[in-house]
Amino acid sequence: MLFPKRTRQISAAIGIILCLFSLVSLGYFSIYRQEFSQSVIFIIFESNAAEASEYIAQYFVWWMIPAAFIYIAGACFLWRRIRPLRLSRRSAWSLVALIMLVLFVYPNYRQLRHLEFSTAVAAEIIEKRMEPAVPWQIIFGYTQYRKQLAGMRTLLDQNNTIPPLDKLKDTNAGLPATLVLVIGESTNRQHMSLYGYARATTPRLDALRKELAVFTQVVAPRPYTIETLQQVLTFADQENPDLYLTRPSLMNMMKQAGYKTFWITNQQTMTKRNTMLTNFSQQMDEQIYLNNSRAQNSREYDSNVFVPFNKILLNDPAERKFIVVHLLGTHMKYDYRYPPEYEVFKNRIGLPDWVTDDQVPVINSYDNAVLFNDFVVSSLIGAMASSQVNGFLVYFSDHGEDVFDSPGHAILGRNESKPTPPMYTVPFIVWSSEKWRATHPHNFAGQLGRRYGTSHFIHTWADLAGISFDGFDPGKSLVGKDFKERPLLVGDPGSQKMLIDLRTLMPDKQ
Repeated sequence: MLFPKRTRQISAAIGIILCLFSLVSLGYFSIYRQEFSQSVIFIIFESNAAEASEYIAQYFVWWMIPAAFIYIAGACFLWRRIRPLRLSRRSAWSLVALIMLVLFVYPNYRQLRHLEFSTAVAAEIIEKRMEPAVPWQIIFGYTQYRKQLAGMRTLLDQNNTIPPLDKLKDTNAGLPATLVLVIGESTNRQHMSLYGYARATTPRLDALRKELAVFTQVVAPRPYTIETLQQVLTFADQENPDLYLTRPSLMNMMKQAGYKTFWITNQQTMTKRNTMLTNFSQQMDEQIYLNNSRAQNSREYDSNVFVPFNKILLNDPAERKFIVVHLLGTHMKYDYRYPPEYEVFKNRIGLPDWVTDDQVPVINSYDNAVLFNDFVVSSLIGAMASSQVNGFLVYFSDHGEDVFDSPGHAILGRNESKPTPPMYTVPFIVWSSEKWRATHPHNFAGQLGRRYGTSHFIHTWADLAGISFDGFDPGKSLVGKDFKERPLLVGDPGSQKMLIDLRTLMPDKQ
């Protein structure tokens, strides 16, 4: 518009840039059916030459070369058909000004209207709108990767300065063991038939019930993943939220005890929100990142974890293994969490009378997600059982989700300022192998109804694993003989006056 005499040269330069960058994105999408993102860049830079060559060997096929030539030929064909757009100078500048207003001013209209304009916020809004498009997809992906990497390295540097646990003792020291922690996502136990739900949403776990210790009164401290795991995987809790900065994490503890540690995740990796999770994963010896999508709402099924999990179980030579498996579980968008064959619940059967017609499809999709989650968790247990390992598996969800779970309200999701029990009530189960039970007999029967917050989980895990140290509190162990019930504090610990005891909202049956 502004330089019609240079139309072909300008369009050629733009075309070359778009073609090269889009070839990367198109190739990635063709393989993974995902958009290119900063998480992908993170994986690329975390890989070595051997892994890169294995990747190329695995995915390269002959048709990629002619496909690339056809794609480039199409771009050349379009370029040859480009003609100058001849406008008067005034019309050209007016049109350019209008385009700039639509692209860069209109997205910040709300800020401008409320006189809340911030250049930082404005830049972030524009960046989010531009990121899905080539070449910004890769450019912004790289800049975001650098930002999140810097934040993660700061956290790791802090973690590396923390001294190890004093006087750590392991009653299983030197013995082969495989200990597995499976962390679910957004799963409310009130939607699991394992916990009495009317619909058969957990048929596989129901069938394993005699082998499971099913704890019925466990709650999460907060309704958000990062904030919850920041306590669950460290010594921090609602009353001491900053202890994760000065005391070792669960990952540090297991490495100190002599375990080779693995982190398998189907959650997003390198995003602004998930830097803390990536920091936790980087504290392990090996990491397997399976979900590199730009958007959380992508169809990344948790069955992704099966191959790397089985590979570690069967092929890794380490005799002592600690494996964390982090699932997407039943995270919104619910119908993205299960494949079509798990769309079992399609009507009102099994739902309370007070559920409205508008709520039925949402509840059905959530229950179908719970059904698929049952398949995933039970399959991980089955893999451990068939491999005849000496060890145990603990599964719980990071937090719950309110899916229209009370009559007379239309709450969907989580809201810390308006807490309801379903946002916090989580499943908590323990499975032990035959070899482990033979040498670690434990009767959980009198402990299953204990009211417990997962903010003290590190003490429960240490107790189960036979680990003790200075600072271990048996009263904070869900399975300990000296268990002491404490208030189930939920809410933002940054405002201690706003913390509430969830026991006041929780009838015994929840």
